[in-house]
Amino acid sequence: MPTLPSGQEPHRHRQAAESFGVDAERYDRTRPAYPPELIEHLTATAPGRETLDVGVGTGIEARQLQAAGCHVLGVEPDPRMAEFARRGGIDVEVAKFETWDPAGRRFDLLVSGQAWHWVDPVAGAAKAAEVLRPGGLWAAFWHVPEPPEEVTDALADAYQRFVPDAPIDLKSVPKQPADPYGPLIAKVADGLREAGGFGELERIRHDWERIHTRDEWLDQLPTFGSLTWVEPVAQHKILAEVGEAIDRMGGRFTTRYATVAITAVRD
Repeated sequence: MPTLPSGQEPHRHRQAAESFGVDAERYDRTRPAYPPELIEHLTATAPGRETLDVGVGTGIEARQLQAAGCHVLGVEPDPRMAEFARRGGIDVEVAKFETWDPAGRRFDLLVSGQAWHWVDPVAGAAKAAEVLRPGGLWAAFWHVPEPPEEVTDALADAYQRFVPDAPIDLKSVPKQPADPYGPLIAKVADGLREAGGFGELERIRHDWERIHTRDEWLDQLPTFGSLTWVEPVAQHKILAEVGEAIDRMGGRFTTRYATVAITAVRD
């Protein structure tokens, strides 16, 4: 259930991207890590271990890569998220990637988990080509969760009632499509081609499942961009209605996930 701003140009809505740090601890606690197979693929394909994490957030994938032997530097526009990642042992510089100064540093692997859609597709690709060594690997990846319809419908109905002026219409968000984030990935690919310096893109998909309890799901919901900015009273009412729907399901449910990634090698 992706909840990006409409128009397929989310990088123009940075206020949403910079709202996630309102509760960095909750974000880190509730957002899922990435499939080990994806991490293994990235580290095996990159020519070395010097890694740049664009939109590092709280450091979820950065810690996974660090555990796999990478030396990770994060770039993050939100100082609250950056500080949390630093406490987890990740070096982070606060900046928007397009205007970040690499100071001559080059990297073997550039990753961006749940974040590249907030980067200008052409300017970001040009900066990525600048900081990657020849043969270096660029990779962006996203989770696409698909909870049961009872859960998504309860959220959409409550959201429409309590946040009628929201920029995101959850009722219009499709269930997990056959090609998750397809239009967005196409725009990212166009940005890489326009900027130049990269070979052909490779797409990777990992499907998996996770069981959520009522409390776990309600803990995670406020970290989504559709809710991070919603004032507390309305947010509380929305969560209460979603919680009632989960209670009717027995207090737990299974969410299907697709983790989709695109990669390209620096020429």
